[in-house]
Amino acid sequence: MNYLNLLASGTGNGTKQSLTLVVIYIVFFGLIIYFMMIRPQKKQETKMKTMLSSLKEGDSVLTTAGFYGVVIAIDEDTVIVEFGNNKNCRIPMQKSAIVEVEHADGEEVIVEEKSEKKTLNKK
Repeated sequence: MNYLNLLASGTGNGTKQSLTLVVIYIVFFGLIIYFMMIRPQKKQETKMKTMLSSLKEGDSVLTTAGFYGVVIAIDEDTVIVEFGNNKNCRIPMQKSAIVEVEHADGEEVIVEEKSEKKTLNKK
């Protein structure tokens, strides 16, 4: 049976079938959008939260600006990072500005924004 004819017909049984077909299409495309856009974004957010929750003092971090530093103190959403060998260069920043964490024991955690890749390297 031709689906275009079902959509074009507006009488009797054809209307019920065309309405059912439209609902099936909406559900199908909604599932595609969910599995291709929303679900990967939620996975990325949970990986980022776990990375930031495992952050502790003495960890080396990479910021969104591209600076490498060492975490000195941690508050709820603020981190004080020391940059370079100069002990006077301590900058408070938000936890959300951290992209990569290398723990003091040599375990590296990378969360990339575009690809959902998490690597752990033991040194």
